[in-house]
Amino acid sequence: MSHHSSHSRGHNSGPPTILLYDTPGQTSQPWAPNIWRIRPVHYHLSLFILNYKRLRYRTVWVEFSQIEATLRAMNAPPSGMRANGTPIYTLPVIVDPTGHTSQIFSNPNTIAEYLETTYPMRPVFPEGSRAMQTMFVHYIQEVFVRPLLPILVPLSHQSIPSHSGRPLRDGVDVNLEQAWREVKEQFDFLARVLDKNAGDGVGDGVVVMGGELSYADFAVCAVLVWMERMVPREGWERVREWNGGRWARLRGRCEPYMDVL
Repeated sequence: MSHHSSHSRGHNSGPPTILLYDTPGQTSQPWAPNIWRIRPVHYHLSLFILNYKRLRYRTVWVEFSQIEATLRAMNAPPSGMRANGTPIYTLPVIVDPTGHTSQIFSNPNTIAEYLETTYPMRPVFPEGSRAMQTMFVHYIQEVFVRPLLPILVPLSHQSIPSHSGRPLRDGVDVNLEQAWREVKEQFDFLARVLDKNAGDGVGDGVVVMGGELSYADFAVCAVLVWMERMVPREGWERVREWNGGRWARLRGRCEPYMDVL
């Protein structure tokens, strides 16, 4: 059964309020990287993007076992399709009641683009950067995070459905030190790329667009928060020191937009 949080956030008075559907983790913060990116942004696109844009929203918590039934009942679109053609229902999902009819979006990247188009103030896609940021976020989601999956996914939940529909469970043999070496290779590569912003004398070398936070930064910070929640000592404590403390500085830049309401 889903249950509604009792708080909303916004800088304008009165309804309507965007609804952000998420699943509760083991802490007061959501645990899945997709939701940090948008909650402002999500865990994913939800939190960071909603908070960054200072939009009014309310969190609706949905128990993991009830995600598909809840989303089907509200006619939410699936976030993807399995190889056998059956739909995949995942969170986050947002419902925006501000128009003549409520709009429902279920894919984190679709949510981000919708919020940017509908609420262009405090843009997360600076002018002319949408294609570049889309490619960057695809890299973060599909390449950068891959070495972390054997470490973090079993800790996130003992039975999270994989893209194939089969459950991911504990008990897979993982050479943790080798896995962390592969993780560091990805962080080192990204640090070298971001250093190019500092080299032109304009950017700070911390954020992707050189100075102001953007969607791409929230995508990276979602991964940092995931590590901080799941492996605070053996994971985040080492990562925060990598590359001259760059990742701790990025997390600090994103921290004002992490509140879950």
